[in-house]
Amino acid sequence: MSRTTPLFQEHQQLGAQMVEFAGWDMPIRYDSLMDEHHAVRNSAGMFDVSHMAVVDLHGERCRDFLRYLLANDVAKLKQTGRAMYTCMLNEAGGIIDDLIVYYFSDDWYRLVVNAGTRDGDLAWINQHAPSFDVAVKERSDLAILAVQGPDAITHLTSVLSRTAAAAVKELKPFQAWHEDHWAIARTGYTGEDGCEVIVAADDVVPLWRELLNKGVRPCGLGARDTLRLEAGMNLYGQDMDTETTPLVSALGWTVAWDPEDRDFIGRAALAQQRAAGTTHKLVGLILDQRSVLRSGQEVQNSDGEVIGTITSGTFGPTVQRPIGFARIRKDVTEECVVNIRGKALKARIVKAPFVRQGKVMPGILGEDNAS
Repeated sequence: MSRTTPLFQEHQQLGAQMVEFAGWDMPIRYDSLMDEHHAVRNSAGMFDVSHMAVVDLHGERCRDFLRYLLANDVAKLKQTGRAMYTCMLNEAGGIIDDLIVYYFSDDWYRLVVNAGTRDGDLAWINQHAPSFDVAVKERSDLAILAVQGPDAITHLTSVLSRTAAAAVKELKPFQAWHEDHWAIARTGYTGEDGCEVIVAADDVVPLWRELLNKGVRPCGLGARDTLRLEAGMNLYGQDMDTETTPLVSALGWTVAWDPEDRDFIGRAALAQQRAAGTTHKLVGLILDQRSVLRSGQEVQNSDGEVIGTITSGTFGPTVQRPIGFARIRKDVTEECVVNIRGKALKARIVKAPFVRQGKVMPGILGEDNAS
């Protein structure tokens, strides 16, 4: 039986189409996926992401533990409330999960991990935490609401206390404010401005209703996927997994190699791969004709040789074209061919993101927006 979030009844009352996702009953859309997508790009939308796991770590050696556990270096988080995107790797350098880590004090860090990897993440963290005397606590008493879009902060701060609103308005990207059971971070998964709000489960329904009354549009997992793909953001389980490393997943920037004496899990394997050179890379693809890119489709060179696979694909509502990610051979740089239902369609290789803060990036549409 699927689990439900504290907002389950709210979704039902709004007529959401519910689907099973990572063991949870979640809304895929409420009405029109396109309208939800455009609401986030042009104004504000909100997503129930309470299926994701909040994990608090406590102990004097929290920093040492996370510097060993994660590929990025939490020593760079020097101000209370600072956050960082990183990968958690296995010994072979494969990605166990991608996550955000928050620094709240020297003996308190918070991780937000993916729903589909929750059990494996917790097992891995608990396996290594005792060596550092770190206590691990999953916060199942909390819920998460993502409020995203150019008007998101304006709407969110209008329903907060004066103190909280003032603090949130001053947040820079990847900063968080926290008080009691509330933590509000200027982070997101859409390529737009906005916040992710972690609150007590009892507080999330009133917050949802207040934002709904302000005109913030409820959005489902469907729009979340089109938004994140346009924004050039990987999805765990499709664009990366335990069989791929950050170096072949366009995530090399999340690996902190300095200082050289920091020994993190997977470092030796990554260093060996970096020295030998990778054979594949994750790239953005775009079709300039009608079709659909889907995960698993073969990518070929002009001679018909298979050079890779589509990892994620969709129709980009902002781009108005089929877009996707593909892991392909490293030597292919400009064009390739995607085999779609027996037809070989030319695709352009582009640098993600496709869209940033509501604007299509230069060159994505070809000559018509190259300037």
